[in-house]
Amino acid sequence: MNLPTIHWPHALACLLVGVTAVLLCFGALVTTYDAAMAVPDWPGTFGHNMFLYPLKAWLWGPWDLFLEHGHRLLGALVGVLTLGMAAAVWRRETDATLRALAVAAVLLVVVQGVLGGARVLLDDKTVAKVHACTGPLFFSVAIAIATLTRPPRLAAAKPELSATGGDDVLRPDRWKAVAALSTAPWVTAGLLGAAYVQLVAGAQLRHLDAAVDANTFRWLVALHLAGALLVTVLSIVATGTCWWLEAGAPRRLALMILVLVGCQLLLGAGAWVVSWGFPADWLPQSWTPAQATVARSARGAAVVTGHVVLGMLILGASVVLALSTWALRSSQRPGLGKERAFA
Repeated sequence: MNLPTIHWPHALACLLVGVTAVLLCFGALVTTYDAAMAVPDWPGTFGHNMFLYPLKAWLWGPWDLFLEHGHRLLGALVGVLTLGMAAAVWRRETDATLRALAVAAVLLVVVQGVLGGARVLLDDKTVAKVHACTGPLFFSVAIAIATLTRPPRLAAAKPELSATGGDDVLRPDRWKAVAALSTAPWVTAGLLGAAYVQLVAGAQLRHLDAAVDANTFRWLVALHLAGALLVTVLSIVATGTCWWLEAGAPRRLALMILVLVGCQLLLGAGAWVVSWGFPADWLPQSWTPAQATVARSARGAAVVTGHVVLGMLILGASVVLALSTWALRSSQRPGLGKERAFA
């Protein structure tokens, strides 16, 4: 019996995505519990080599220490996996885009590590905001590499697509299908950009200084609410557009993103309530910060952290959806060679 051959670029990229997801969860908890300064030195941990810090002191120590030191260890693991993935991509893949993404991943993970260290050494929330914005960007690049390195299906499993399309690919309403084929890539790209900007806006509120003036706080809230509205509208449009494409991944993925966005709106409202309480009224004048977002209970921490993590999932799914629709569009344009298709 022949064992399946492991495609190492894809395997390592998928592993990298999984570990990065756990790392982002830890990072979200570090911010929720305001645990960034639980370990005051860097790159060591209380004078120890980070990798030799006593396991008992970490696992059975204070919760803040567990989160912060665990975040560092996961960050180091992500760094090693990134180097291994990049080496595999350059060794096994010839596509210039994939190689460029691998280089970008290495650069981003280095920058992210330096920013994490600077956050501790400088005890600066501005650095923390940048650190929080770079993490989702790296996550997106890792997901893009995992998606693009996926081994293509056998030709028999996926019929060649043509410029006119067949009934197995496009629905009978041909004019809608053709319009969707041209529109879907742009809509999904817009959704991807909006999802990332929304995370950036959320990071500003997550790392809010308690001394920030009320006017700045109102603008940040207004920006985040506007971003939520934009992501919601684009997810609805993307679902409607992808509905007329093939009944495979783009359609299912767009619908899943729409459901996630609905859940995210509910979690966002919950995060507001557990962080700042119910507003006195629904006018902008009521948006005044009482203090920075810090966990007050396990339930509140779960809501706030879940809001961040779900935002990451929406971003990751948007990356795959955008790549899928662009690949489908390219494969149906005459004069182009066969592209990767995701089904």
